[in-house]
Amino acid sequence: MREALVELIRENARLQCLCSGQLAQLEATLGSLREAVLIINGDNAILLANKAFMAIFPQANATPGRRIERVLHSVAFLEYVGAVRSGGAPARQEIKIISAGDSFEEGARWLEISGAKIPAADGTAGTWALFVLHDVTHQKKLEAVRKEFVANVSHELRTPLSVITSAAETLADGHAAMPIADRARFLGIIQRHAVRLASLLNDLLTLSRLESHDSGLHLERVSLQVLVSSFLEDCRARPAAAGRQITADIASNIGELWLDPLKIVQVLENLFDNALKYTPAGSAISLTACLHNQAPDKVELRVQDNGPGIPAADLPHIFERFYRVDKGRSRETGGTGLGLSIVKHIVQLHGGHATASSNHGKGTTFTLVFPIGGGNSLPTAP
Repeated sequence: MREALVELIRENARLQCLCSGQLAQLEATLGSLREAVLIINGDNAILLANKAFMAIFPQANATPGRRIERVLHSVAFLEYVGAVRSGGAPARQEIKIISAGDSFEEGARWLEISGAKIPAADGTAGTWALFVLHDVTHQKKLEAVRKEFVANVSHELRTPLSVITSAAETLADGHAAMPIADRARFLGIIQRHAVRLASLLNDLLTLSRLESHDSGLHLERVSLQVLVSSFLEDCRARPAAAGRQITADIASNIGELWLDPLKIVQVLENLFDNALKYTPAGSAISLTACLHNQAPDKVELRVQDNGPGIPAADLPHIFERFYRVDKGRSRETGGTGLGLSIVKHIVQLHGGHATASSNHGKGTTFTLVFPIGGGNSLPTAP
């Protein structure tokens, strides 16, 4: 009996060594795969979780021996594990896993999972389960953004199109007997909304170009003082600028910058257009520029007004596409809701960033910070 027991112990040690060796070979083979791989035994204990799996779940302690229920808190995943064991699982399944306290934007993960039963490598009669997980969270977020964008575009296009169609139908049906004044009114409605529609389409095309691989950024050495002076001269001549004090203060130590002048003018156009629309007569609008106090290789440009300001709840969203603080008034003034999004993209193309601050009822300040040389990948001014 003693000899049999010793032999049994030796055989058990041999099998454990064989199992460890096979798992080590599996880990060496699967460890470098881009796909996340998970192997569990018949008791749902983790046998192997490769580096890609740990990259998806960096907070999870997926060490061998831990039960999968304690690593992935997902009923849907456990149900899929059971389906794989019973042979009734689909070839692929999408599962959303949300950790405690996480939301879709913060930490939820969308996984495309496929699983299969495999023979146990420890010499037992049991079966293991192997799962391959593809992280499709990024694709899901892009899809959500695309759907939201399409919905917003459809809504924004529908309004002017429906007004134009209604006015055109009214003219077509009764133009013969319609007074001239009414005809002129309906033609004016068609013209206004056609202009708004064209403006919306132009802004959409601009955004599309800015987000493409070929953004059309053409850098050249530019004097910010000359650029701003020329822009403000045109701005003060507009009827909308009447009754408003527009000033500029460009620090003398700012030399020539590497910029795309047309796109920077477009940024200023959008910022001043907003300031002129939403501030009453008698308001002050200022543009200041100086070297950044913490990074002398960057320029800080500010456009500030003393108008009604932006509510704190709206401030984090103003650079989003189609976001309007005062939706009714924005449409009345012809706003497309894309101007500040265009500002953000142009500044980012120059290697910088745009922010906004506001005291509701006291004014708004837009701050643009960008490198003097136009960004790390762009030429640096000597």
